[in-house]
Amino acid sequence: MVRKALITGITGQDGAYLAALLLSKGYEVFGLVRRSSHGGVADHRLRWMGIHDKVKILDGNLVDMSSLLRLVIEIQPDEVYNLGAQSFVATSWQQPILTSKVTGIGVLNILEAVRIGAPQARFYQASSSEMYGLIQEDKQSETTPFYPRSPYAVAKLFGHWSTVNYRESFGMHASSGILFNHESPLRGVEFVTRKVTDGVARIKLGMATELRLGNIDAKRDWGHARDYVRAMWLMLQQDVPDDYVVATGETTSVRDMCEIAFAHAGLVADDHIVIDPDLYRPAEVDVLLGNPEKAQRQLGWSPEVSLEQLITEMVDVDIQRLKTDKVQRAQ
Repeated sequence: MVRKALITGITGQDGAYLAALLLSKGYEVFGLVRRSSHGGVADHRLRWMGIHDKVKILDGNLVDMSSLLRLVIEIQPDEVYNLGAQSFVATSWQQPILTSKVTGIGVLNILEAVRIGAPQARFYQASSSEMYGLIQEDKQSETTPFYPRSPYAVAKLFGHWSTVNYRESFGMHASSGILFNHESPLRGVEFVTRKVTDGVARIKLGMATELRLGNIDAKRDWGHARDYVRAMWLMLQQDVPDDYVVATGETTSVRDMCEIAFAHAGLVADDHIVIDPDLYRPAEVDVLLGNPEKAQRQLGWSPEVSLEQLITEMVDVDIQRLKTDKVQRAQ
């Protein structure tokens, strides 16, 4: 029988890559999308992947339990991937209550919907390395204590522990992937990696002269989203549910990431970067470095794309995007 998967957040970066992966494995893929007046452009990532006509998009909302339960009962999915969230850390300070409802309570809503409507389904929760925040160990693993430093991280921690609680209380096959930073050409331009590669592309094409950034000495463990959604799928293929850190095990500063991007375009980073104090976080997370040993050992997972390959791919795609947009505007 064809397996069915329900993905919340399917129009996001991870949702698009995961949908493509599941389709390649023969799944019937359903995507939950909240209603928006921008519905005509909401599926642009799925279109970029060439799969927009291969998934079934359904209206629903993580803060509306009734819509989730209705869809779960109707679809009877074999696997549920909860990727939906208010996922931009900076916005979580401006909209902390919304973030707590969508990114935190939303997890509880979808867990409850699955428990009631499709208890046989295997559940994946997208947890985040931001939960570690003020790091308590140099390298963060599944046993490292959490210390969230933003409303987003606090909400993610609620969702993470809710998943553990439902697994232990109700025997659900519910797993969490504690994913460290993962990027791609589908990343939103508000995130620092895409902000950098888009900025480099604009400078290269003469459309800008500077790139304004905040704390470029912050360090992150960056991988490619295409690698990380593979880890999500592997978690739900295990006999026993569990939590896994998904990371490369290497950390790089924003400054060094910028150097890679500018150098690939034949530019010098220091000639164009402007530090803007207004872009600093109220509470900074200085370093994140994941320990993926458990995922490597139990899932057989390891990243295939290096940071250099990731950033150069993003720069190339952004340059091509801007060139195409320029031609289309001229027509």
